[in-house]
Amino acid sequence: MFLVAPDPAHGLVAAPQSSDDLTLLTEESLASQGFAWNSEIEAYTRQADHVPAAVDNTADMLRELGHYVFSAHKPLPRS
Repeated sequence: MFLVAPDPAHGLVAAPQSSDDLTLLTEESLASQGFAWNSEIEAYTRQADHVPAAVDNTADMLRELGHYVFSAHKPLPRS
């Protein structure tokens, strides 16, 4: 399972629920879309993508790879 959402500090974030979600194909697909692993937050990030289409495209790509995805178009509040 992944969460895909914009974040003011990190850009577009694709966060896996666990390391089991990080298959080789998933990692390659995210990297090919310009995402890089951010070990500080344990998620893939891509800068400056706060538009709904970027969220939807990333979520759709992950769904096509068989992942369950939660997504949000607005930055989630920090707790």
